[in-house]
Amino acid sequence: MGSRFTFTVVAENDSAGQRALRAGLGEVRRIDRLMSFWDSTSEVVHINRMAGIRPVAVSPETFDLISRTLRLSQLSGGAFDITFASADKLYRFDRQAHPSLPDSALVRASVRRIGWQKLKLDAARHTVYLPEKGMRINLAGILQGYGIRRAKQVLTEMGIRGGLLNGSGDIYCWGRQADGSLWRVAIGDPDHPHSVAAWVEVTDVAVVTAGNYEQYFTVGGQVYGHIINPHTGYPSVGLRSVTIVCADVELADGLDEVVFVKGPTEGLAFINSLKGVDCTLITDDNRTLVSRGMKLNYYHGPTNAQP
Repeated sequence: MGSRFTFTVVAENDSAGQRALRAGLGEVRRIDRLMSFWDSTSEVVHINRMAGIRPVAVSPETFDLISRTLRLSQLSGGAFDITFASADKLYRFDRQAHPSLPDSALVRASVRRIGWQKLKLDAARHTVYLPEKGMRINLAGILQGYGIRRAKQVLTEMGIRGGLLNGSGDIYCWGRQADGSLWRVAIGDPDHPHSVAAWVEVTDVAVVTAGNYEQYFTVGGQVYGHIINPHTGYPSVGLRSVTIVCADVELADGLDEVVFVKGPTEGLAFINSLKGVDCTLITDDNRTLVSRGMKLNYYHGPTNAQP
C-alpha cells in the first residue's frame, strides 16, 4: 500500500506475539496484492484494464469493499470517490514551489471520467464494470483502514486481547496495554512533523489522521495537498490535518478524505451529523476545530503517545 505499518500486540509470551505479528502483517500483504492500484496482478488493475471493454468478475471481498465505498460516496455527496483515479495526472506533490496551477481547461477535462455513479456492479455475478475507456478506480483512500480491520480480526481469532495497529497514521487499538493502561494516540503538529500537539486516551476505537504536510506543492505561498476534490479536479484547500475517531477503522479512513474535500466548516458539520464519529481539524491558518464529542489532551511535556 506504499505505507509503513507498525503493529503492537499484547500476548502471553514472545513467541505467541511474534506469530500474531506475522499473521497480522501477512493479512495486510494479502489484501495489498488483491486490491493494489500498482500491482499488475491485482483485481483492481484488472478492472481498470477492462474499462470500456467488459465487466470483470472479482472476489466477494473486493466486490463488497467497492460496494461500501459507493455507499460512502452517496453519504458524502461524492466527496469520497474511488473513480478519482480517472483524472489525468496533472500535479506533482514534490514539496516544491510551482509557478502556477495547471490550465483550468486541462483540469476540467481531467475530471470528465470521474463519477462514482458510473460504476456498474452486478451483485449476482460479482462483476465490476467501468463503462468508459480511461476510467480507473483506486481504493487507496480506504484500503489501509480495511487492511487494519482485517488484521485485527485475524489477531482476535488468534486470542490476542490487546494491541495497537498503525498503518501510516490509520490506527486501531483494542484491549489494554501490558500495564493495564489505555492506549495513548497522538495527534501531530503539522508545523513540526513527528511531534505531538495533542493526544487521546482510548481503547476499542480507531484514530485516523490525514495531513497535507507530507505530499504537497505550493503556488504563491498556498499549500496544495495530495487529496483531490473529485468535483473540481483541484487539490483540496483549507485544512492541514484531519483526525477522525470512531469504532470502524475502515470508515474512519474514508471519512478523513471526505472532511478534507468538504473543508473546515462543511466538513465539521458533516461529522457532527454522524452518530459515534468525532474529529479534530487543524486549518490552514492553524486553528484547531473539534466536533461536539471530541475530548483532547493538549501537549505540555513528554508523553509516550504513538503518532
